[in-house]
Amino acid sequence: MLPKIFLIYLLIPLIYPHSIPYSDQLSRHKLIYAAIAAYGTVPRYCMDRGFNDTAEIKRQITVSCDTVDSGDTCSGFTAVSHEDEAILMVFRGTTSTEQLIVEGAETVFGRQDQLRMCVRSHLDIQTSVHTKFQTPWPSGGFVSEYFSNAFFKIWSSGMKDDFNGLISKYPGYQVWVTGHSLGGAMASLAASYLRFNRLVSSENLLLVTFGQPRTGNLTYAQSVDTLVDNAYRITHSHDPVPHVPGKGHHGGYWHHKSEVFYNQKMTGWEICEEDEGQRCSNANAVDLSFETSTIWQN
Repeated sequence: MLPKIFLIYLLIPLIYPHSIPYSDQLSRHKLIYAAIAAYGTVPRYCMDRGFNDTAEIKRQITVSCDTVDSGDTCSGFTAVSHEDEAILMVFRGTTSTEQLIVEGAETVFGRQDQLRMCVRSHLDIQTSVHTKFQTPWPSGGFVSEYFSNAFFKIWSSGMKDDFNGLISKYPGYQVWVTGHSLGGAMASLAASYLRFNRLVSSENLLLVTFGQPRTGNLTYAQSVDTLVDNAYRITHSHDPVPHVPGKGHHGGYWHHKSEVFYNQKMTGWEICEEDEGQRCSNANAVDLSFETSTIWQN
């Protein structure tokens, strides 16, 4: 009898792997506004809409994304929602047209005409310099050197101090990490880094990304699967961004779980627990028209 009971307890984490279940309500009505807020110079405006004027912005930090002076900037901010008892870490990549092209970004936030023009120029988004070179990641595996540099520049420029101050002040709050496109890749790195350094418990950490490109190799994906129990990569219909770099390209890029796949009309979703499941967005041909790439349709 005892061995059977013990086996049941071993199986429970496999059957119910998430201490924070996926919430369409939270993603659609709160976290998407946080991700959008990171694109502005005053994130409070979008945050107020999603968080009913109750979220407090700690600080927004904007840095050069590159190690060279390209003019591209990446940004991130921390905030706290007392209504939700949550600390937020939010990231975005640069909004320059060039980077949006090489990311293959679908931009719910605009620039669609410029993107269509550049796609017609037959640029190969899979050979972007942003993902061509990889660097070792602390929790294991290799990740895009570009994404890694951008995250650590934001982290060391003040986000580390801001986060440590918030988590010390509100130790019982959950930590929500989010971002869109390149910001989603940085959010993935941030969640992994927080867990690897034991700055937050697994049951209190929630990672939700929107249109996240592949961020690292298979070993990195497996490390995220192990460290971040509540990780949700939101994908939409034929959005091309989650499919770049190509699976296995440039050092073996690979997605971590769990994918939350929304259909064309945003009326339903399916959760694929596999790293590279074939039932979700991988089952759809990539559509580069960019009409299909809007993440949320209210």
